[in-house]
Amino acid sequence: MMHLKSRILAAGTLALSIGLAVAPAKAAEFINVLTGGTSGVYYPLGVALSEIYGKGIEGARTQVQATKASVENLNLLQQGKGEIGFALADSVKLGWEGNKEAGFPAKLDKLRAIAAIYPNYIQIVASQDSGIKTIADLKGKSLSVGAPASGTELNARTIFAASDMDYKDLGKIEYLPFAESVELIKNRQMDATLQSAGLGVASIRDLATSLPINVVAVPAETVAKIGAPYLPVTIPAGTYEGQKEDVPTAAVGNILVSHDGVSDEIAYQMTKLLFDNVDKLASSHAAAKAIKLENATTGLPIPLHPGAERYYKEKGLIK
Repeated sequence: MMHLKSRILAAGTLALSIGLAVAPAKAAEFINVLTGGTSGVYYPLGVALSEIYGKGIEGARTQVQATKASVENLNLLQQGKGEIGFALADSVKLGWEGNKEAGFPAKLDKLRAIAAIYPNYIQIVASQDSGIKTIADLKGKSLSVGAPASGTELNARTIFAASDMDYKDLGKIEYLPFAESVELIKNRQMDATLQSAGLGVASIRDLATSLPINVVAVPAETVAKIGAPYLPVTIPAGTYEGQKEDVPTAAVGNILVSHDGVSDEIAYQMTKLLFDNVDKLASSHAAAKAIKLENATTGLPIPLHPGAERYYKEKGLIK
């Protein structure tokens, strides 16, 4: 009888241990941060954000994905292939509207905003040897405008339209990432590049230290013709080596975007940790110094994620 009881007890213990072994562990929260090319501003900020989320969100497993930036990021978010991504405000607006010409096959109705962050400056830079000093001087010259249908390329089309020009006026056009554009200019194979990024972007800093450059103005009256979400701004003298004067240009706000498949709690944590760690983001790129809580809900062309909305209500930013 004792042997029977022992066998029953042992069997029960074994069953319990097997049951415990196959009990599902809590799934890790996966956060894929969609950025841009590695020589732009989105990428270093995305790497910093990934580290912040990895440490600050319990059980989170994070990844940084280099992409063609705004348009690709928004399409990936709509498909649920990322949890948070960087994008330009005009691209977000066009994605929400489903503008096919801008690279959106249908209305991106799952997008939800986390925060408006820092402005992107439209930066047109030419080698001094090219003789390009104004937008009109680009006629007959070669220019790189970023990856096809990227946020930068959409900016380029908009600036040209407001300047009564189009790509046909150029001698040659290339659709290349920032770093590759700069290499072509260094090798005298390209005259100029248009880059939409935070001030002090690494690619243009690299170019300015390699050869003399001209930073080409986008006049305030041209920016006024475009209207919102474009704003007239100034690239301060000394932003790049050899740039001795302030240069007027246009800026477009950047937005951190998520989607409605991300839980309210994770979206809340992503928003809170963003503003709790602005200093850490700024140490990865100076553009993040412009991230301000008071501007977080300004000019958003899509609805806030409910998780982000909860954070802003706690902070008294919205009622």
